[in-house]
Amino acid sequence: MKRLPLFALFLALASAIPAICQTSTTPAAQKPAAVQTDGPSKVAVIAFQAAVTQTNEFQRAFGDLQKKYDPRRQQLKTLSDEVDNLTKQLQDQTTQMTDDQRIARSRTLDEKKRQLDRDTQDAQTDFQGDMQQLMNKVAGEVGAVMTDYAEKQGYTLVLDAGDQQNSTVLYAVPSTDITKAVIDAYNLKSHIPAPPAQGASQPPLQPSVDAPQPQPAAH
Repeated sequence: MKRLPLFALFLALASAIPAICQTSTTPAAQKPAAVQTDGPSKVAVIAFQAAVTQTNEFQRAFGDLQKKYDPRRQQLKTLSDEVDNLTKQLQDQTTQMTDDQRIARSRTLDEKKRQLDRDTQDAQTDFQGDMQQLMNKVAGEVGAVMTDYAEKQGYTLVLDAGDQQNSTVLYAVPSTDITKAVIDAYNLKSHIPAPPAQGASQPPLQPSVDAPQPQPAAH
């Protein structure tokens, strides 16, 4: 039975964010600077996805989002356990059941499986919608801070080095990376303190573009 682990994976930030970031954060990262200079070009790079997800505001909001979905995760776990128990009963006690009992148990099991698949899909859809809304909000604000920082520092071009699918950045010296500077500037502007350190059981809030994505539940 692999449905619940897949949903737990879905709720892990490392699984949920990359696909959403590709549609919500890239446009903000590619905003051209409004100020033009006559001097030589000054180029910076930023891991925009990391800049968004490592802000104190996003970290706090994502922690709240996980808490919001904890009851539904527990409901899915309970339903998953029921399916596992019914499956085991049919396998272990099939020779002791009458035909009517076996048919009734099989019908109940099928209904539970359909309910689990439906509830899991609904939870995934709702969670992704909330994540998209959160990403859009923070990404837009981080994009504005990044643009302001780049203009003040005299950068004429900022490239997103964190988008491995669309990035054209093959090499950049560390001094051109403004990711941390933008995160710090955003945290200073938002006045939101860093959330408490996570326990060992929690996934780190540092998503990777190459993180595995959740797959449809196996039947």
